[in-house]
Amino acid sequence: MTTVDRWLQDWRIRKASPFIKPGDRVLDLGSADGVLFERLGICGPGSVGIDPTLPADIKTRQGFALVRGYFPQDLPPGSGPFDAIVMLAVLEHFPESGYAALSAGCARLLKPGGRLVISVPSPAVDAILDVLIRLRLVHGMSLEEHHGYDVGRTPEIFPEPDFRLVVHETFQLGLNNLFVFERRPTRGPTS
Repeated sequence: MTTVDRWLQDWRIRKASPFIKPGDRVLDLGSADGVLFERLGICGPGSVGIDPTLPADIKTRQGFALVRGYFPQDLPPGSGPFDAIVMLAVLEHFPESGYAALSAGCARLLKPGGRLVISVPSPAVDAILDVLIRLRLVHGMSLEEHHGYDVGRTPEIFPEPDFRLVVHETFQLGLNNLFVFERRPTRGPTS
């Protein structure tokens, strides 16, 4: 990663941090090397990261598991439930055919009242990244996986009644979006 890549990554983490409380059990989708856990320094026991680019399953310096693989199918059995699930610059890499499994996995693993924290770039970012990559200012990790993701579809992927959208705002000069959903309580059978 370049200095600009790290700066942008740190900015996304700073935007997510108000929604992660000290001691929260966190699932970081697209965790890379576990930088979220290191930067926050407040995640609780049982926090896990998952990323297909990891060379192998490893542990962070804090002892959190980082799993090589894809969510939800490669998450080890017994993981969760989580207080927060974080996807920073990850949703745009998921194929449309994986949205239902992604949503169901998040609903299954997120505690009622838990937060799903997502950052997703606006479509204009791809053209900007192309220029920055040519100038060697960023690496543009897995840019080929972007598929023209429509940011407006995010609430459709995480719909009611499982999730409630509590925050949607832009940052990085409107080029990035922060979505925060709350996991609704599951309802038992009615009598």
